[in-house]
Amino acid sequence: MSRIRVLAHARLRAAVVAALLVPLAACSSSTSAGSPATEVTPSPDDRPVTVTVTPAGRKAPAGEPIRVTAAGGSLTSVTVTDAEGHRLAGRVAADGRSWVSDRKAVPGTAYTVTAATRSSGGTARSTRADVTTAAADKVNKVDWRPGAGATVGIAQPISLVFDHPVRNRAEVEKQLRITTSNGTEGSWGWIRDWSGRDRVDWRPRTYWKPGTEVRLNAELNGTDSGAGGGWFVRDYATAFTVGDRQIVKVDLDRHRLSLVRDGRTVRRIPVSGGTPGGDKRSWRGTAVLMAKEGTINMNSETVGLGDAYDKMVDHSMRLTWSGMYAHAAPWNARHLGRANRSSGCIGMSDADAAWFYARVRPGDPFEITGQDTKGVVEPGNGFGAWNLSWTEWQQRSALR
Repeated sequence: MSRIRVLAHARLRAAVVAALLVPLAACSSSTSAGSPATEVTPSPDDRPVTVTVTPAGRKAPAGEPIRVTAAGGSLTSVTVTDAEGHRLAGRVAADGRSWVSDRKAVPGTAYTVTAATRSSGGTARSTRADVTTAAADKVNKVDWRPGAGATVGIAQPISLVFDHPVRNRAEVEKQLRITTSNGTEGSWGWIRDWSGRDRVDWRPRTYWKPGTEVRLNAELNGTDSGAGGGWFVRDYATAFTVGDRQIVKVDLDRHRLSLVRDGRTVRRIPVSGGTPGGDKRSWRGTAVLMAKEGTINMNSETVGLGDAYDKMVDHSMRLTWSGMYAHAAPWNARHLGRANRSSGCIGMSDADAAWFYARVRPGDPFEITGQDTKGVVEPGNGFGAWNLSWTEWQQRSALR
């Protein structure tokens, strides 16, 4: 081949290669100095996911769950933490479009919401939002019994007394969870405490089975009491165990107290109850031993009986808020087992009271009978719920 033809063929190949390279350079995002960049429109499938958090803002309303929704993609995970690092648990819906917290947002709390998302095209991103709830203008608190770790008698209820009125009773009751080691049946009932405050008690259908382990979880944090009662800003919990099956039977007509354990009478004790025919009579029905208070001062003025007595009393065991006790009453020795001559309490000798005091525990039922009494112990006067039938008690639940 001649040199001329070789050169001509080489020039032709170079021209073809140059022609093929021109369109490839036009599709590149690279630019030379001074020339504008080519704008690339993302695929609709790769656009960022729109995340919405409610409630929102710096004074967001409390008392509702935090909700996170996604549009244009899905949520893969959501984390909500407060300023102390406590996590607000929740779950993503099956379709990945929403997340709802298990608990309500608490008043006066700053939350950080972090949502991991995936677009329709598979691109993963993360979105953050800050939410601060408005502070509570009023706080409601709870006094509860029994205390954690206690061993109680078979009639012990779980009792919550509130500082302020509770109007959203159903909402509050939903947050109260009782678990037992043997599936004990029971119910909450709303009553008026002797102090005049709102109160809710949980009692079994029948007396507890000995050995039952009981736990209360009152997840009230973030719940509104309603009608100016204030917000709950903490949770409450207690756990206790039920002890031996002990029943104290008090027969005021026979002036006798019997301690019955597991169906067997352990001891009979002569007693003197409240004086018949007036304000000094005892109560009847089922009272529950509230507390063993030991040696205390008893003053008749505190229970509306004027100056009838003012003395130190040993082995005192409280049965009602209105002032009925079982205790030592040596000053009434000649009436023990013979007549009712006390100011409403159940009195016994020093020796019998010491023996009895050492063997009973809070939560033991006192089943009191007698013809001449003030009447039946009210549900809120101590732990008088046992004087209502099971049906009557169930009807006091706000969820019935």
